[in-house]
Amino acid sequence: MCGRYSQNVLPVIHKLMMPMLGVALALWPIITDVHAAQAGEFVVATYEGVINPVAAEYLHDALASAQSSGAHGLIVKLDTPGGLDTSMRLIVKDITGSSIPVIVFVAPSGGRAASAGVFITMAAHVAAMAPGTNIGAAHPVAMGGGEMDKMMKEKVENDSVAYIKSIAEQHGRNVSWAEDAVRKSVSVTEQEALKLKIVELIAEDIPALLKQLNGRKIAVPIGSVTLTTEAATIREFPMGVRLELLKALSDPNIAYLLMTIGTIGILAELYNPGAILPGIVGAISLILAFYSLQSLPINYAGVLLLILGIVFFILEATVTSYGLLAIGGVASMTFGSLMLIKSDAEFFQISWAVIIPVILTTATVSLFIVGMGVHAMRRPPQTGNEGMIGSIGIAKTALRPDGKLAIHGELWDAVSDAPAEPGTSAKVLRVEGLTLYVTPVLQKKEASPC
Repeated sequence: MCGRYSQNVLPVIHKLMMPMLGVALALWPIITDVHAAQAGEFVVATYEGVINPVAAEYLHDALASAQSSGAHGLIVKLDTPGGLDTSMRLIVKDITGSSIPVIVFVAPSGGRAASAGVFITMAAHVAAMAPGTNIGAAHPVAMGGGEMDKMMKEKVENDSVAYIKSIAEQHGRNVSWAEDAVRKSVSVTEQEALKLKIVELIAEDIPALLKQLNGRKIAVPIGSVTLTTEAATIREFPMGVRLELLKALSDPNIAYLLMTIGTIGILAELYNPGAILPGIVGAISLILAFYSLQSLPINYAGVLLLILGIVFFILEATVTSYGLLAIGGVASMTFGSLMLIKSDAEFFQISWAVIIPVILTTATVSLFIVGMGVHAMRRPPQTGNEGMIGSIGIAKTALRPDGKLAIHGELWDAVSDAPAEPGTSAKVLRVEGLTLYVTPVLQKKEASPC
């Protein structure tokens, strides 16, 4: 019975399954082509500057916003001289794992994608450049202070080469040139980049880029994506006030200024207790400086030399050194400024246009503020019993030896060490309780006219 049932049912099931399988195979390209149905929104994230933790956070947020809003792609408008390896790798990971296409557009004209920017551009699903831009020079630089030894340099270089080759292979780009960009620091224009298959497109601006992207098929982790950009809308993703502030603080010149101001403020507060304002400004500046320095390759010997230089300036205001401490302060701050950043990369160096004014201003401000404080501490007391000593009063009654003395608008009991008539000036020698001990002041007689 069962055998007869199987012989009757199985052919029927077979006849039903074959058409369904054919329909599934026919629809498979449509199922995998997840965005081909209609055009939508493209999010544009514009970043200009050094690749650092701020850049990594901004581009991560931009990609997250694009994905959550259902955008069809993220366009990263990039202009960078390079930056930190750790931040660059975070960005590359985000791009590689993105469920929507990420288009890196090196722009505007005159911009570049150098060093870390090469890795980010090569990792994009579509790489494009504007006329008048260039890409390359991805050789790793020493971030640990001074020159790397031969073995360490070779290790870092080989690691960077392997990384960029894997990125280039994944997206079908010129692997040989990618290796040369790291080993030989080669750099090319946008036209050369297009010929060498480093980038896919050259576009004047975002609208021209979108026009060229129309119909392009891109592979992403969730399947194949065909871009439809004819009626696409553009939404700018701004960096925001917080990230703009953090980006400004990450500038080595700003970090240098904040650290100098903070140190001066704290030391000025210590030499002038109760001034309050220098301490507040100094504390805030130092905290902001610490944030800036954590995103930069810092040489702590340079930090100590900067602080030592400021201490020398302050000591110059309190110790007679005939200028030796001031000279030591200038030398210490100069060497500290040069040693502060442990990198050969140009974008991490502190400008001489900042170093010289800061050193001169620091010397002037330190000598002035601390000098005024020391001068104030050395002045005789102006109030209280101590402030009365040395003051001149007028005897209101005869001082023989007791009497009354008018001083500072007040009438005091006074004891004189010599007799004095009313109207005589008397100098306060000491104060005991509410009694002044004075001595008469002999007034010079005016010369009589001839």
